[in-house]
Amino acid sequence: MKYAAYALAGLLSLAACNTPVSQTTTTTTPPAPTPPLAAEVPVASSPGSSYGLFRGQLPGQADSVMLHLITARQPHYDNRGLTILGSYYGPDGHPYPLGSGAGSSPADSIVLHDYTPEHGPTPGGEGPIWRLRRQADGSLAGTVGGRATRLRPVAAPAGSLSFVVRCFADSLAALPQQARSPQARFFLQALEPVGGPAAVRQALQAGIGRELRGDTLGTLPPLALPALFAQQRAAFFNDYRADAADVKAPTDTADLGSFRASLNYEQQAQTYVLYQQQSLLSLAFFSYVYTGGAHGSNGTTAASYDLRTGRRLRYANIFRPEAARQLPALLAQAVRPLVGLAPGAPLEERLFVKKMPVTHNVFLTAGGVGFIYQPYEIASYAQGEVWVFLPLRQVRALLREGLPLPAGAGMAAR
Repeated sequence: MKYAAYALAGLLSLAACNTPVSQTTTTTTPPAPTPPLAAEVPVASSPGSSYGLFRGQLPGQADSVMLHLITARQPHYDNRGLTILGSYYGPDGHPYPLGSGAGSSPADSIVLHDYTPEHGPTPGGEGPIWRLRRQADGSLAGTVGGRATRLRPVAAPAGSLSFVVRCFADSLAALPQQARSPQARFFLQALEPVGGPAAVRQALQAGIGRELRGDTLGTLPPLALPALFAQQRAAFFNDYRADAADVKAPTDTADLGSFRASLNYEQQAQTYVLYQQQSLLSLAFFSYVYTGGAHGSNGTTAASYDLRTGRRLRYANIFRPEAARQLPALLAQAVRPLVGLAPGAPLEERLFVKKMPVTHNVFLTAGGVGFIYQPYEIASYAQGEVWVFLPLRQVRALLREGLPLPAGAGMAAR
């Protein structure tokens, strides 16, 4: 999955979301202490931002799909319009992420890119472009790959879990006295759960905060989103001040362009839904960082949750110990067509590896398990992230008992 392209088309063009008065915006004054997570009260989405569910049929498909759509307005920096991302899946439970591209600027216009290799015209190619417009009845109508489609809004069942979209942004000038000073820009977009049982909602909220902090062990105390934003912004801006102090602005105007570009730092994080059905939720946490050089770094971390308890389901909670011996062969078989390799062809013809490693960056759906390999992990930066999905029929015997899979999950894929 060419998320290197997604990072450039979507995240490098990010500006920022409007934030409510209670959130911090475009100020470089150190923030006041923020109450802990327990003191957070339910909030609405940030202005211009929304989370929506849509269902409909894609061109040429008999079954309907569910689309989880995140919309975030970004007026603060360059007035570039909207950041839109999400994912869709059908009955097989295989989610396909979508990212916004150029053209998503009017309030009622949505342009989404499907970078999934299996949807491209050739092996390893990119999938179709979605061009949709919001209708008066709330539906989305337009084309996918040039063919007409319509998706209608779906309300979450009463008492079930939903989300609001929280956005936080700030910027810091390297040379405040200059009108066109290079800047460091920090952006955090997160999902905050609403509805559902209070204990599950609070556990999930804490889990989302830990993922955004990069707490791989799940041992750090949870933070409310404003406090998390303040903490990460302070660390990023402190590093930026130090880097900017070491760089002297050129006197030759011909060098000003490269000088500005080298100090236009970015740190951004976004959260979106990969899959949700009954007691199972899987989220994606996408991050992008640029601190000079030829390009930034980006990557997606996935997380699955048992909505009966709010518990985070890690690799060891999903797979039996013996799975580590059987997964490499299954992953190798599944990855070959994604990177344009013939069955049985050596992996090293397109990848950095001779044998597929078993990443613990995994997510669970009712249709199978997804494995995400970030740039440079098994492939070049130009190839982007590699997402491999193994259907439930292949991995069911490798899964632990008691997972929140709906009754009969994966049966249609047999």
